[in-house]
Amino acid sequence: MESEKVPQCPLHGPGERPETLVGRRLVSVFAAWHRSGDEAAEDPLDVWLIDDQGRSVHITTGSDWCLVVERSSPHEGYEMDGCGRVEVAPVGDRTPLAAHLGEDVMAVREEFEVVFATGRVRCDSWAGDLRLAM
Repeated sequence: MESEKVPQCPLHGPGERPETLVGRRLVSVFAAWHRSGDEAAEDPLDVWLIDDQGRSVHITTGSDWCLVVERSSPHEGYEMDGCGRVEVAPVGDRTPLAAHLGEDVMAVREEFEVVFATGRVRCDSWAGDLRLAM
């Protein structure tokens, strides 16, 4: 199993070392989506990877559009007054991470790529939004 260091964010510091996921089995993924009316955003605002030992790693974007990786548990959803609401729930099949439930994390790469035996999922920030891709 391999792992590489993730660059430190100048604003948010080093956060959680993502390589702590290596060798752990992904058992659950939660995500937060912004919902306005009946429409939900295609991409989640946040994701939480939960391993077989109960450790939860939160992946999101910072106010400076950087990728933030930290250790925290999923929070409750909340209303945003007239701007919709944020819903937090298991991902079902709504992100590329869902395809890897039950698999061991084989590696974590510098650009924050989580590698499983059957594929990989890239996590990054684009224009301040969290992006997950295979």
